[in-house]
Amino acid sequence: MNSMRHVPTRVKSRRTEANLGAEREHFDKQQLSSISKAITSSEMPVKEKHARRIILGTHREKGAYTFWSYALGLPLAGSSILSWKFCHVLHKVLRDGHRNVLQDCMRHHSSLVEIGKLWSNLHDKYGQLVALYTKVLCTKMEFHVKHSEIPPNLEASDEVLERTAGTDINNVFQLTVEVFDYLDAELRLAETVIRQLNTSIAISTLTSGQCRLSPLIQVVQDCSHLYHFTVKLLFKLHACLPADTLQGHRDRFHDQFHSLKTFFNKARDMLYFKRLIQIPKLPDSPPNFLHAASLAKHVKPVVVIPDEYEPEQQDDDDDDPEPLIDVSNVSTSSLQAQPQPQQFDIFDQTFGPPNGGFDERDLQIESLKQDLELLRAELEKVKAEAQRYITQLKSQINSLEAELEEQRAQKQRALVENEQLRMELEATRRRNAEHEGTQAVFIEAEKRAQATEQRYNKLKEKHTELVSSHAELLRKSADTVKMLSATQQTQEEVERTKQQLSFEVDRIKQEADMKLEEQKFEMEKLKRDLEEKMAEVMRIKGTLQSSEKTSEHMNSSVTALQAEKERLMRSVSEKEAELSSLRQAAQVQQSSLQQERERSSRELGELQGKLQEKTSLEVQLKQKLLEEQFALLQGTVTEAENIIQDAVAKLDDPLHIRCTSSPDYLVSRAEATLGSVDKVKKGHADYLSNMGDAGGLLRALTQFSHLAADTIINGSATAHMAPTDHADRLTENCRGCATQSLQFFKDLKSKTTLQRADPASIRVIVQKILDLGQELRPKGMDVRQDELGDMVDKEMAATSAAIEEAVRRIDEMMDKARKDTSGIKLEVNERILFSCTDLMKAIRLLIISSTDLQKEIVEGGRGAATIKEFYARNSRWTEGLISAAKAVGWGATEMVESADKVVLHTGKYEELIVCSHEIAASTAQLVAASKVKADRNSKRLSVLQQASRHVNEMAANVVASTRTGQEHLEEKETMDFSGMSVIKLRKEEMESQVKLLELESQLENERLRLGELRKKHYEVAGVPSEQVSEDNGESSLLDLPVTMSPKPSKPALFKKPALFQRPNVPPKTVFK
Repeated sequence: MNSMRHVPTRVKSRRTEANLGAEREHFDKQQLSSISKAITSSEMPVKEKHARRIILGTHREKGAYTFWSYALGLPLAGSSILSWKFCHVLHKVLRDGHRNVLQDCMRHHSSLVEIGKLWSNLHDKYGQLVALYTKVLCTKMEFHVKHSEIPPNLEASDEVLERTAGTDINNVFQLTVEVFDYLDAELRLAETVIRQLNTSIAISTLTSGQCRLSPLIQVVQDCSHLYHFTVKLLFKLHACLPADTLQGHRDRFHDQFHSLKTFFNKARDMLYFKRLIQIPKLPDSPPNFLHAASLAKHVKPVVVIPDEYEPEQQDDDDDDPEPLIDVSNVSTSSLQAQPQPQQFDIFDQTFGPPNGGFDERDLQIESLKQDLELLRAELEKVKAEAQRYITQLKSQINSLEAELEEQRAQKQRALVENEQLRMELEATRRRNAEHEGTQAVFIEAEKRAQATEQRYNKLKEKHTELVSSHAELLRKSADTVKMLSATQQTQEEVERTKQQLSFEVDRIKQEADMKLEEQKFEMEKLKRDLEEKMAEVMRIKGTLQSSEKTSEHMNSSVTALQAEKERLMRSVSEKEAELSSLRQAAQVQQSSLQQERERSSRELGELQGKLQEKTSLEVQLKQKLLEEQFALLQGTVTEAENIIQDAVAKLDDPLHIRCTSSPDYLVSRAEATLGSVDKVKKGHADYLSNMGDAGGLLRALTQFSHLAADTIINGSATAHMAPTDHADRLTENCRGCATQSLQFFKDLKSKTTLQRADPASIRVIVQKILDLGQELRPKGMDVRQDELGDMVDKEMAATSAAIEEAVRRIDEMMDKARKDTSGIKLEVNERILFSCTDLMKAIRLLIISSTDLQKEIVEGGRGAATIKEFYARNSRWTEGLISAAKAVGWGATEMVESADKVVLHTGKYEELIVCSHEIAASTAQLVAASKVKADRNSKRLSVLQQASRHVNEMAANVVASTRTGQEHLEEKETMDFSGMSVIKLRKEEMESQVKLLELESQLENERLRLGELRKKHYEVAGVPSEQVSEDNGESSLLDLPVTMSPKPSKPALFKKPALFQRPNVPPKTVFK
């Protein structure tokens, strides 16, 4: 029974394994079918359904292993269209595939690079596009591997971009440069595609045009995101760095902005893109990064893919759609597979039929199959509905993202306006605070004025009371004498009161300047009242006698006045006591100030003493510094004298006679020495103006001593190769330079002669050496050194153009020969022209290899100098390159002319042979000139040598073809001497010998002429005639090496026997 229960599980596991294997096989078959149908050599765009199945396959297996396993077997090197469509599919897989696709593709990075290099070297339109597309894909993979936070489809939010850039400004700067490079690669591909196509509607609707245009949909999607990233990063850089530092970034962005806008406008006008993609519009002008508020105006460009679903017809019956959702562990193929009757029979025979021959599980299986079919149909509906919802949601997401960007822009503008309002509010608050302070001061002044007015009113009331009481006393006084004395006392009191009032008025005047004039007016009024009262008292004196009855009452009043007087006296004493206490406090404060003044004077004296000590110490240190600087100067001058003396000693050294130098190097050393003389003069003037700093003079003397010694030694070495007159003058000037330098150093060593030391005499001698070096330069250097670099590029370009023109003319001659000739002449002409064409192609490859090697030499040898400076520094080598390039171009032109004459039967075959030798010699000269400065292990040098050998082979083919054609076309006369007598034969023999001697004489004369021509050519090219004579020697001109021909000279002809010698002719056999 246990075995009965476990049998279905084992059977199910075996079926599951079989189903998984079948499912994997079906998946591999489907992927292979999709890849083979998507990547074909036919010039038509990739179908979307095939690319979609490949992308779904990467999500199913969570990588691109299967894709690359089939893609590596494609013949990408054999078809440029196949490579172009492969790059398109790979771009789609990188953008929309599984996230592990990027790592799988990076394993094949080198293969992509090799494909790009292969197609970049071939002249094919699709090949150029493939080279650019592979560069875009490599740049894309490298960027996203380095910045893994940004997905390959570039759909990253601003927060992710901020997190990727970080807070380090160097990382932000580097990320901006990488985004620039990324966008440059994309734009270069788009511009090349559009440039190859005519942008009319007819071209964009053809399959050939759509094949090129279809990858630009992914390029538009990438460029929109890269443009947004660039704007965000540049605003962040401008917020942290000065504007001058980022001038290069702004210029590069402006160029990219205009290129991207042009690309979007052209693509938007094409009919092909209107139904596939909605391309955004860029603003009329680029953002102003110098104004931070411009960020609020930036709107992220959003690319919208329309939600139009166009069903595509299936190509094959097995082109089934790939299910997106796996609804069960059992595959469709396993459910649809019918069980074999034999297997059930074996099962029934072994275990017996369950339930008496009927199994309920069969019914369950049938019902489950029906349910599965219903679920599958419902699933298809759900999938279609989900796909439609996904498309709608994507469009809603795009619209919401656009609204979000607009809301962010509004938020940014609101923040800017809020900041402006906050600044205005702060300014308003400051103005309110100032206004409140002014108001408080005004209120305080008003309060003081009110207090002063109250005090004045009180004093005025008190004065009124006193005046009224005084008048009443005068009326009641009967005793004139007592009244007079009382009046005098009252007057004294009034005087004291007046003094107190004056004091109060003065104090009030200090507290309130506004009431001063009014108080003065009141005081004058009081004085007038007092005078009136005094006049009234004088009138009352006459009536004192009539007032005797009221004297007693008056006495009591006087007593009250005396009591008031005593009270006032006590208040005065209190005020005096307060005044005395204030005076004591003032005295105490004055004494403390006096003590503070004395203490400050003592501290000042101590500080002055320390200052004097410090001043004296500074004077001593300055004097010591001057002595040390002068000692350093003396040591440097002594060392410089030793260097110059050592250089002068080498002039008389016998071993130095073997040393030689070129005039070019001597000129360069002399020019450097003149520059160092100017530096010495400037350093000497600086030292005289500030003798505490001799650093500039020391550096200048060190450089001058070495350069002057180098000039002296190289001048003597150059004199060993110069003519006698120039050698003597050059040696004499070198010794004079040493003498003047030593005299200048001697003046610098003494303080008495330090002021009048002058290197002007040294400059005169060095200028003479420079002039002699210029005179000793070889002839033919009529081109300025700063123009040599441009001359090299121009000559190489002119040579390439001459080769192209020669190939074109040979093709024209081929066509013309096929029309005008036939038979053996046509065969000979075709053979000659074909060999000439092969030679031109070999020369073109040689020119390309030489140009590549030349660039490698310049980049490896120029260092920090510019390319023009490198060419100027190596002028002889540069002139060799120019001469070789000119010779190659001239030889190609002459060869075409000779071939044209040979085909038209107006020229000689020998001219074509000589032109072939001339071209081979010129290319050999170009190879030799390029090989001089090349690295022995350079790969480009080996390529150049291989190309040179190929040129020699092609030149030999031209010579062989020419000679073979000449032998076929020239008719040889048969020599029949059977009918001649002995005298006739003797006469013919003498005429033949005479003709032979004439030809030998002409040959000898032509060889002499050729030798003279080569001598003149060497002199014009800059080689002395002595060297030519040394090369030629005393031998015959027949042994002169032909430098313009790669083949060795032919040996001299053997001379014929003398006229009187009879040739050894065998006797005729007479048959009888």
